[in-house]
Amino acid sequence: MATPSRKAIGAGAGQRVSVLLPLPLESAYDYRLPPALVAGPGHFVEVPLGGRVVLGVIWDEAPGADHVAEGRLREVIAVKPAPPMRPTLRQLVDWIAAYTLSPPGAVLRMAMSAPAALEAPTQASGWQRVAGAAARITPDRAKALAALGDEILPGTEIARLAGVSLGVVRGLASVGLIEPALMPRAAAFPRPRPDFAPPLLRPEQEEAASALREAVAARSFGVTLLEGVTGSGKTEVYLDAIAETLRQGRQALVLLPEIALSTQWLARFEGRFGAPPALWHSELSSRTRRVTWRAVAEGDAPVLVGARSALFLPFPDLGLIVVDEEHETAFKQEEGVIYHARDMAVVRARLERATCVLVSATPSLESVANVEAGRYRRLGLPVRHGGAAMPEITAVDLRQKPPERGRFLAPPLIAAVTETLARGEQAMLFLNRRGYAPLTLCRACGHRMQCPNCTAWLVEHRAQRRLLCHHCGHTAPTPPACPECGAEHSLVPIGPGVERIQEEVAELFPEARRLVMASDTIPGPAAAAAAAQQIEDREVDLIIGTQIVAKGWHFPHLTLVGVVDADLGLGGGDLRAGERTMQLLHQVAGRAGREDKPGRVMLQSFSPEHPVMQALIRDDFPGFLKAEAAQREPGHWPPYGRLAALIISSEDARAAERGARELGLAAPVGEGLQVLGPAPAPLALLRGRYRHRLLLKAARGVKVQPVLVDWLARVQLPREVRVQVDVDPVGFL
Repeated sequence: MATPSRKAIGAGAGQRVSVLLPLPLESAYDYRLPPALVAGPGHFVEVPLGGRVVLGVIWDEAPGADHVAEGRLREVIAVKPAPPMRPTLRQLVDWIAAYTLSPPGAVLRMAMSAPAALEAPTQASGWQRVAGAAARITPDRAKALAALGDEILPGTEIARLAGVSLGVVRGLASVGLIEPALMPRAAAFPRPRPDFAPPLLRPEQEEAASALREAVAARSFGVTLLEGVTGSGKTEVYLDAIAETLRQGRQALVLLPEIALSTQWLARFEGRFGAPPALWHSELSSRTRRVTWRAVAEGDAPVLVGARSALFLPFPDLGLIVVDEEHETAFKQEEGVIYHARDMAVVRARLERATCVLVSATPSLESVANVEAGRYRRLGLPVRHGGAAMPEITAVDLRQKPPERGRFLAPPLIAAVTETLARGEQAMLFLNRRGYAPLTLCRACGHRMQCPNCTAWLVEHRAQRRLLCHHCGHTAPTPPACPECGAEHSLVPIGPGVERIQEEVAELFPEARRLVMASDTIPGPAAAAAAAQQIEDREVDLIIGTQIVAKGWHFPHLTLVGVVDADLGLGGGDLRAGERTMQLLHQVAGRAGREDKPGRVMLQSFSPEHPVMQALIRDDFPGFLKAEAAQREPGHWPPYGRLAALIISSEDARAAERGARELGLAAPVGEGLQVLGPAPAPLALLRGRYRHRLLLKAARGVKVQPVLVDWLARVQLPREVRVQVDVDPVGFL
């Protein structure tokens, strides 16, 4: 991964500039800027590359004048009519590239995600009065002139307002009383009003909000962890910080882990500010992306709410970054440039001299450790809004009270659902597993239906009559006979998914109105809004959901949450398995009893004595984190040490194994360093590539990037072997 020497390409003479291209390149290329073009660092330009024209950005680094003679440089073709990329965003690109060991061009590509926005926005044409012009006019023409006034309006609008034909408007033009003019561009987004509907905050909310307002007004960098129990009003507090940002005339960015499913959050925002925020996520149309990107760059999007990619938008004056549910692993991008949006949000806030607020009911151990080290400030909201009590959490020991044979809901949970529905209240059953069954096998020969491209079982989706790999997307119809032994009607589902729980619930509670909430049944914002409305309108009695029901929802009449398999996330030897399970189940439990009626949570478990289950029952998240820290700190595991993973992959199994072995033999040695592996990855085959892993473990004070660069430079691997670097991994598959 050593940085290659810079390159220059072309022919001509003139000012030499360095242009970074949004391609996986290690350095910028040199071009000649013709005298007719004026541009500097940050300007978007069109340049030739081989036989095509590509977009790039004039970068800050000095051109490599010694490498290629001026006469051989190719010329910049055009400077795009768009606001230049600001220095802070260029610094962020360079910082992330260096931290993640990614090509700078690959990081730049994320900051150029709407290339159509670099073109000048089109403006509709209309008509305006010609100053000082005079002519004899008819009564209809007088009406048209009066309707036009001093504005610029399209001809059809003038005719409509005046009650005349379009020919009358053309007649005014023919005698020189009006002339063509460009219509003023309408604002892309309405401006949120900071004082539209301020809420009445409780004393502890007001204390936290006041601290955040002061931080925003100071216009200096700082990070605050806003921690509060589910339902404590954290959102109202940071919305108040957004209001102060608007008063300061700056922009605010809110990162949400599931922006496409955050319909209730968006409604709350509009109620507070009288206008919706701008949105940024993968389901936007290309036109909306273009308009939004341009509005952000021109300062016409005061507040933007988005997924992790929104971090790379071109804000000219970013004053506040909020990372809601900061503990969520959805903020980690695992493909391409591997980065954690929470951590990069802190970096961008520092570069922008902005306030960064990390929000969670169950903060990550990393953020808590930063608080304890004095790097972050902590604000707490310990009680629920409106006097609502936290739900009572109990465990159902499946060893003592198992479900009936072939069932997955234990008698105590069935009884609790029955009682809840009888009171006219809503219940939720949570199982973090999509589909009908995670495994299908042949009872005649034992054959298991496996993905041909991945080390993973095919998941049965019975409603769609297909088997699906949740890693690569491979799909196949459910066969009528075993593909191994040919036995007919021998394939049986093993274990439950939400579809199977829905089937069981339909038999147990046939009168209950049911709704399944999973990513394949709630595919986007419209479906999420419709589902939320159904639940709020009490058209649903029983919700069966995966992790998308765990965060952000407020259902006033939901009083019971049953977790079908509370042990599900605890296996596999993952460093953060306990922490993730605790966070997820705590968030799920927080959906119950958010109004005046008490809530109840039941955890079905084969090991209720597990520390995670006991911490949940005691409602002792701080105690759990303290115990988790005590386990990790002696071994220098994150956040008390550093990790970096190397994932070696190839379509050739032997090539992948050889590459991993060579890297293992060249592993760095030194004080505070330890290399684990190589070993086959838990997902040893993923999307048709065979995979091995090595893990660099380092003391907290060690900078792992130089170590990794030196390590990778000492091994020359064949082209078919790919090495992916993951600094600060959150998963180990």
